[in-house]
Amino acid sequence: MHAMWKPQKFKSIYLLASVYVLTLTLPSAAAVYWAFGDMLLDHSNAFSLLPRSPFRDMAVILMLIHQFITFGFACTPLYLVWEKAIGIHECRSLCKRALARLPVVIPIWFLAIVFPFFGPINSTVGSLLVSFTVYIIPALAHIFTFKSPAARQNAVEQPPKLVGRWAGAYTINVFVVVWVVVVGFGFGGWASMVNFVHQIDTFGFFTKCYQCPSPTSVHPPQLNATAPSPLRH
Repeated sequence: MHAMWKPQKFKSIYLLASVYVLTLTLPSAAAVYWAFGDMLLDHSNAFSLLPRSPFRDMAVILMLIHQFITFGFACTPLYLVWEKAIGIHECRSLCKRALARLPVVIPIWFLAIVFPFFGPINSTVGSLLVSFTVYIIPALAHIFTFKSPAARQNAVEQPPKLVGRWAGAYTINVFVVVWVVVVGFGFGGWASMVNFVHQIDTFGFFTKCYQCPSPTSVHPPQLNATAPSPLRH
């Protein structure tokens, strides 16, 4: 969002975002997958697998705050288009603009409650579409834009010597395209589709606790002292 207003700071902001992902997002995700493994294949809500504790509750609260902030950022383009459509995009009153945004917010919240199984859908769409829009298309666009010597000579910014100038930049772009096509689109798309098919029976509208473990699986029934012991085979 900040880079859109000041494009000259895009590199530093993108670097900070990469550091955020590498130091926070990936380690926490790897830790949860390491702890629960294949249980996450049919439990998209990882918080439902964590034992009850103040740390779990704190994590849920922080995730809710994160979701509210992300929701605001993601809906900003819709807000701007809607405000311009109803003619209040130049209004200085924050209260009026907040009320005007309710017709955008309420339907989205309603759909999120109706369809709680957005995780598998998002995973499939991400592997099949985001791989192209975020990695493949930009890398190919850079290759074809600067394929002629004149375009490379007139480029506003030359690739740094550290990466090998233009030859290094082309090598990195080709590697990104091949890697994402094979791993992201190929293996990622296949795994997401298989997981989506396996979970389709768990989908439902207005699910109170989507894919939460059943009480019997969390707390196995206790046998009393007078009950006969189960037979062993």
